[in-house]
Amino acid sequence: MTDEPIAFNGAERRFNAVFIELVIRLFVIGALAYWTVGIVAPFGAMIIWSVVLAVALYPLFDRLAATIGGRPAISAALITIAALVLVIGPVTWMGVGFIDPVKALIAGFDNGDIAIPPPPDRVKDLPLIGAQIYAFWELASTNLHSAFSQILPQLKPVGEYLLGMVRNAGVGTLKFLLSVILSGFLLAYAGPLMVGMRALARRIDPSNGHNYLNLAGATINAVSRGVMGLSLMQAVIGAIGMYLADVPGASLLTIAILVLGIVQIGPLLVVAPVVFWAWTTMSTPGAIALTLCMATVNYMDNVLKPFILAHGLSTPIPVIFIGVIGGVLAHGVAGLFVGPVVLAVVWELGNAWIADEIAAAQKTEAEVLAAPETAPAVEAETAKG
Repeated sequence: MTDEPIAFNGAERRFNAVFIELVIRLFVIGALAYWTVGIVAPFGAMIIWSVVLAVALYPLFDRLAATIGGRPAISAALITIAALVLVIGPVTWMGVGFIDPVKALIAGFDNGDIAIPPPPDRVKDLPLIGAQIYAFWELASTNLHSAFSQILPQLKPVGEYLLGMVRNAGVGTLKFLLSVILSGFLLAYAGPLMVGMRALARRIDPSNGHNYLNLAGATINAVSRGVMGLSLMQAVIGAIGMYLADVPGASLLTIAILVLGIVQIGPLLVVAPVVFWAWTTMSTPGAIALTLCMATVNYMDNVLKPFILAHGLSTPIPVIFIGVIGGVLAHGVAGLFVGPVVLAVVWELGNAWIADEIAAAQKTEAEVLAAPETAPAVEAETAKG
């Protein structure tokens, strides 16, 4: 028995060559995609923020470019500078403005100038913990240092948490500033980028690609307007409460609430010190009232955000709600925009997919409903016949 070499005809050779070439191309494309994702991933949040800012600022950019004679580069530079000033100015003011109050607070602890009023007798009547609260409050009103020394071990995790929030706030603000700068470059090349995005959308879905692109832009605009509007509402409510309570630096704290809301850090960094100040300097009814006001400022973001962000969109509120909450849980602050956009596009894709089935079902249902009305006429015609 002899071994004979396996011979391939011309068609088999061509098939093998095409198959090997396809495998090599797919491998190269996959490797490039993997490396690209690895390189871009650390900047993912900033890229998302820059795209969001560019989409939100595009109408203003377009009008400004037309006003100055069709100069997109100059228009993008002016908008970028204005945005940086609007963010850096209040942040710097907050940082400088917090120095003196913090120094005064520390000096007050050291000198014993901070006086806590004695607790009212009704605190004892609180169920379960009334006696403990009364005893600690009474000790704090006479010897603040001794009171704090008792709860210092319990306050350590809280302090670490607050320090972590301050650190994250600083990093988040820096990333936001970089995103503002990057959005300026996106605005400067908005025309070519839009042409490329429309071409890519048509390549993915020739019939509905442009609609999905418009939907993504409308969702980003709605979310950005909602974030600005909600932050403004929080700042207004906080300002009313702090001015009525005569909180020191109320105007500075109001701007802080607005800026922290816009950059999606949250007003807790302002709410917590204000509540602490209220319970150490104000009467109990006033402290309770200011605490309720500041708690409203802090938590209205969670309650009203989905409804405000969904305003003006055809996507149902539950879809936007799931997109906002799920996006934030999965991807942090960037998910606030990514989640609603992705779910809105998926919702429209699903509607387009089942549109024919829905139309057929509605037609059948209409025919069934119309059948009882036509039955007497058919019976009358039959009787006449």
